[in-house]
Amino acid sequence: MTDSCVLCRASNESLIWQNEQVRVINANEPDYPCYTRIIWQQHVKEMTDLPAADQIAFMRYVFCVESIQRHLLSPDKINLAQFGNMVPHLHWHIIPRFRQDRHFPGSTWGNPRFTDNEAPGEWHKHLAEMNRLKPAYHQALALALTKI
Repeated sequence: MTDSCVLCRASNESLIWQNEQVRVINANEPDYPCYTRIIWQQHVKEMTDLPAADQIAFMRYVFCVESIQRHLLSPDKINLAQFGNMVPHLHWHIIPRFRQDRHFPGSTWGNPRFTDNEAPGEWHKHLAEMNRLKPAYHQALALALTKI
């Protein structure tokens, strides 16, 4: 753990589930209510810094999140990302993507297709549905993660 690493300090996170290896959080992105992050509990910079067995274990958690998102949310696509450019601590982003979302088909970090004021009705309907499904998604995810 390092005192300067925001992922090591783990404050104000919306925790979904954790064990000794990983913690799984809701990313708290208002436009993407079911956007999930998996964070390796120890301060490690790159996947290849982990022993092979830990690399495989970490990816099992990532694939579990993707599988639950696909099953419960029926996204058009799942984005998996592992950057660490700003925070060099292993973590994966698992983002369910929908044709209605503000950035589709571009990156969620890019420029949105529309502002909040210009948002079409289908966007508001989609966002309401994702917020409605979020508690059930988190519950199903926590249960599935305990089985890994």
